[in-house]
Amino acid sequence: MDVTWEEAGWERLAAGVGRCRLPVWDCTAGLVAGEGAALLIDAGSSLAEGARLRAEAEGLCGGRVTHLALTHPHFDHVFGAAACAGAEVFGAVGVDAVLARARDREELYADAVRNGLDAGAAEEAVEALVPVRHTVSGEWTLDLGGGRQVLLANVGPGHTAHDLVVLVPGEPEVVFCGDLVEESGEPQAGPDAVPSRWPDALDRLLALGGEDALYVPGHGAVVDAAFVRRQRDELAARFGVSR
Repeated sequence: MDVTWEEAGWERLAAGVGRCRLPVWDCTAGLVAGEGAALLIDAGSSLAEGARLRAEAEGLCGGRVTHLALTHPHFDHVFGAAACAGAEVFGAVGVDAVLARARDREELYADAVRNGLDAGAAEEAVEALVPVRHTVSGEWTLDLGGGRQVLLANVGPGHTAHDLVVLVPGEPEVVFCGDLVEESGEPQAGPDAVPSRWPDALDRLLALGGEDALYVPGHGAVVDAAFVRRQRDELAARFGVSR
């Protein structure tokens, strides 16, 4: 018997589109099913979590995960990527360099351990990090078959210098925002954030999704356009960005 999204612990957002909220850091992973293809959006915080995500996604789709989109290069979104062996990996321009450079890998490891990830799991994930083969500088349309097309858009910088969002057309449209939008806490601005550009990134995100889309934050519950606008304005005020 086929397992439903809810039985698998996933939240169904539209036909063939859903997400799950991962434990510990409340990080979102998304899934878009096509015909003979499936896109996973972010891969969790460890190889074990990535393997679980892939298994659940393939159970829901009835086929393998063929594409993986990384919304930004933070450990809780990329450390499970190697579990998606054979998938075509996409990210914003520059993510490829971050995941390849030794000093950036060391910082990813240190950040993961600082935030409570087991040191062994963090080391294993860093050593296994997969290269980003496809870098997005503007917009990139993926055809997943069966009439399903997905738009990858580089709308950053903002939360990082390399923020990618995923727009899934339909009724309703669904926008996977990465950590450009957070609902379960205040948006985090670490040393790799670009605060002066973050509000503009949210303007671009809103222009893509429109008023009636569902916006899926990197952490927390699904929100609407009004929430994204409020967060944009709060970020502008917080960082002294003129609107």
